Amino acid sequence: MTVNKGFLSLVNSSPNFSNQALENAVNDIKSVDQDDGKQFIKSQFDVDTAIRTNIVLSTSQKNDALETLYAAQPHLQIGRILTDVVRHTASIIDASIIPLDDATNPTASTFLEILQNVQDVQALIPEIYGVPASDKGRAVNDHLGTLNNIFLETEDSTAPVFTRLKEIMQLIDTNARTTTALNIATAAVRVSNNDLVTFLNSVVADSTDFQTTLDNRVNTAAGNMANLQTRISQIPGDPTTDLVAIKDEITDQVTLENNNLVGIITFTETLTNNISFASLAEDPTLRILMSKVAQNKNWQTYFEDYETNKENLNGLYETDTPSDNESLIDRVLADSGLPDVTDSSDFDAVAGKARRDARIDTAGYDRFSIEKQITESCKQLGITTANRTLSSLSGTLLSNMNQHDRDEIQKELDLNQSANTLS
Repeated sequence: MTVNKGFLSLVNSSPNFSNQALENAVNDIKSVDQDDGKQFIKSQFDVDTAIRTNIVLSTSQKNDALETLYAAQPHLQIGRILTDVVRHTASIIDASIIPLDDATNPTASTFLEILQNVQDVQALIPEIYGVPASDKGRAVNDHLGTLNNIFLETEDSTAPVFTRLKEIMQLIDTNARTTTALNIATAAVRVSNNDLVTFLNSVVADSTDFQTTLDNRVNTAAGNMANLQTRISQIPGDPTTDLVAIKDEITDQVTLENNNLVGIITFTETLTNNISFASLAEDPTLRILMSKVAQNKNWQTYFEDYETNKENLNGLYETDTPSDNESLIDRVLADSGLPDVTDSSDFDAVAGKARRDARIDTAGYDRFSIEKQITESCKQLGITTANRTLSSLSGTLLSNMNQHDRDEIQKELDLNQSANTLS
């Protein structure tokens, strides 16, 4: 049921979706850099922007420059890492993260369609796999966590990723103001980055060969990162390990979301279609057809065995946990009027139960005495009869038959559980 309060004002206005909350958090980290030579991350943002927006460099030149810089101490490429996150979330908002494809996405997708597909996945995975979507790496935050403040919040006592990153940047900034070697290293990175930006802004379309100068500028900027890492590692407590972990958490999250969203249309369609195909098994003719046209052995087996497995399903045998089996068997026995004989001294009743036992060949039993019927039944069931009284034989035979009743119900229960288990 839709909540009406506020609904009218909602539908009469635009939501203006954006990644502004993430950008604000990124800018908060960036603000640690006062652009006075004691930090380096602002210059990294500037370099990344200058390379990507340059209208003279070819795509391959841009990619080569970006990768050379990123390969130099990746955990220190804070500007690039955070810019990538902002760019990633923007592509979710405008849905450009889902590539155009003549077969699956012939027209541009929308943010609404992404949200709807993510919602569908949350319902489809439990239905098909019997587990929460999170168990398959498909929870809402596995698709949209970067937009959902995953880097600003935690579910335990640890500090959020962005909080930890900002604190390390502040630590570097503080130490650079008191430690000459670190200050020289941060200033060198800042200068080489700014020199690269200046050069990129000076390149024009009719420039002659600038590749050598570009390579030199890029290599200088990348080379200064090694010295910076050496100096950062000398900070008491050495934040390097945490910086690497932070870099991994951010890049792994972006990679996960990208992998999940790029193909989400095909993924949800496949799940939905397979559920629909499976429902055709209810029709006997279509079931036979599907077993013939499906070339996948798993599909063939499902349709070929469907009728048998369906017959094995029995609502009487539904149980929440395996530990319920014994009490469930007791209940089914009672509902079936079993055990129908409990007194082994009632020889007539024991013999009568033996005549109803499918394991015993009772041909000619009507000519046998009750004692003979019990004795012959014991022999057929492999029960020792030598030097035993009728009373003893009757007790053992009755116990055997009553256990057989339990075993048969256990088999039916196992078949039901097998047919009702996702596989």
